[in-house]
Amino acid sequence: MSRTVEWKVRLRIVEDDEGQTRAHVLLDTGTTALSGRGRAHCHPADTDVPEIGDELAVGRAMNDLAQQLLNAAERDMEGMGAARRPGPRQAPGWPM
Repeated sequence: MSRTVEWKVRLRIVEDDEGQTRAHVLLDTGTTALSGRGRAHCHPADTDVPEIGDELAVGRAMNDLAQQLLNAAERDMEGMGAARRPGPRQAPGWPM
């Protein structure tokens, strides 16, 4: 069974005058939209390297989005009758 889908991702990065970088990533699957947010702040004693702030803020926004996707997959699997495994949370996936 072959399947191809395309999801659209938009990313916005804003740095303010105080050295705070904010990132907002929006995922549109065509049926669902999720968004993740991340921030980074340059410590006053550190050298200001905007690319590092961008990387941190975007990485944190994408991590936020990834966690939301994993939570959605877990809820969907539970909706299909898969039991939640006891103990520490593991990455969701169909049981083997």
